[in-house]
Amino acid sequence: MPILSYLIFAPLVGAALILALPPKKTGLIKTIAFLSTGFVLALAGCLVARFDYTSAEFQFIQQTQWIPALNVWYFVGVDGVSLALVFLTALLGFLACLSSFSIDNRQKEYFVFYLLLMTGMMGTFLALDLFLFYIFWEVVLIPMYFLIGMWGGPRREYAAVKFFLYTLAGSVLMLVGILVTYFSAGLHSFNMLELREAAGVFDFRLQIFLFLMFYAAFAVKVPVFPFHTWLPDAHVEAPTPISVLLAGVLLKMGGYGLFRISFPFFKEAAHYFAYPLAVLAVINIVYGACVAFAQTDFKKMIAYSSVSHMGFVILGLAAMNVTGFNGALLEMFNHGIITGAMFLLVGVLYDRAHTRDLEKFGGLSGHLPVYAFFLTFCSLASLGLPGLSGFVGEFLALAGAFPVFQTLTIIAIIGLILMVAFFLYMLQRVLFGPLNPNCTKYTDMTTGEVITLLPLAAIIFVVGFYPMSVLQYQQKAVEALVALLKGGL
Repeated sequence: MPILSYLIFAPLVGAALILALPPKKTGLIKTIAFLSTGFVLALAGCLVARFDYTSAEFQFIQQTQWIPALNVWYFVGVDGVSLALVFLTALLGFLACLSSFSIDNRQKEYFVFYLLLMTGMMGTFLALDLFLFYIFWEVVLIPMYFLIGMWGGPRREYAAVKFFLYTLAGSVLMLVGILVTYFSAGLHSFNMLELREAAGVFDFRLQIFLFLMFYAAFAVKVPVFPFHTWLPDAHVEAPTPISVLLAGVLLKMGGYGLFRISFPFFKEAAHYFAYPLAVLAVINIVYGACVAFAQTDFKKMIAYSSVSHMGFVILGLAAMNVTGFNGALLEMFNHGIITGAMFLLVGVLYDRAHTRDLEKFGGLSGHLPVYAFFLTFCSLASLGLPGLSGFVGEFLALAGAFPVFQTLTIIAIIGLILMVAFFLYMLQRVLFGPLNPNCTKYTDMTTGEVITLLPLAAIIFVVGFYPMSVLQYQQKAVEALVALLKGGL
């Protein structure tokens, strides 16, 4: 069974079916979106169950020639680097779809764009042809632009255009890198496995150039300082379900690109840029935490915390060892789960208060006990409490980086302390103290809202208690990647 193609194109089929329906058939539109994303989640679960984690090789490969004149193939596969991200995309895509049922205007167009976005995200993590990778990468841009620009907040047009311009600028530079790689490798092939093996043909100066071209696109998506400024605006203005996918999945596309392309293709340049990357990672961690501390907008605070968290991904990557890479990959998965839950919780409060101003809340722990539990649980996971999933990835990234960048790692730990401080300060402002009179009319979480959060909370607990539940799937692929990076140097 071509399971990977079903994962990629099932949402696209759902979008086509919705496109053929009259706009008034809102119940049927939601049902098709629910079934499409639910089918993808079920397939992702089967993929994990059937995946052989004792092998570092790509599995479930499908390869068909697409454009013979350019030697472009429809070539997809999954390994330990991409497996957790594929499952993350399927899970958050399904839960955010459930959360999207509260969207009450232009539902037909919303779910068409939503399912198209799902196809682009899934295809990006599964493509093994560089041309195909670029197509899926760009597919993500268009629906996200409209989802923010049409269903976002008061400054949605500004946020959508800013997101579009930043991402497009990086994509154009990546396209230059793809073309130069295609013609310089001597293979006239976009096959990412062949290009990885032929990477030694690139001289050092060309590697530097190509690394920077690809880095421009990936750094914008992560985002790495100073390319991060689109993120808070996009998060604040995007509707809650789209914020979940933006933080949970889209940011991971940048980190994944560094894992899949930049480091294995241009390994000499990767070693050359390791220290500058580590410096930028520490800036992300400390700067993101400091700016998050200063926010009064709940959503913007979580957005800047994502800048800080993704700094640990870059730090683990810069370490270029098994421990650091494992930490970076695990942190991407954990951040997607935790921050996805945090944005859902922000949405729950916004639906009742119609404001995200932290100063307008207070004393909710006694009035909304279920909400208080989930917010406290997810915040503790996000600040890195041992025993919950957020701790494990960050600890591995720091442990991998410390032998290589001791001073920078110590500074990063200071940033981690700041992160603990602003999350605890946020909890104090929202949950504790006297009940704000404005909050007396708020009701606790509904059954539907609890259902969307329970799977994420369960994963946070299980991965925190037993990290090997995720690490075992990525270990062999990470070891093979590190061996490749050390080979011939």
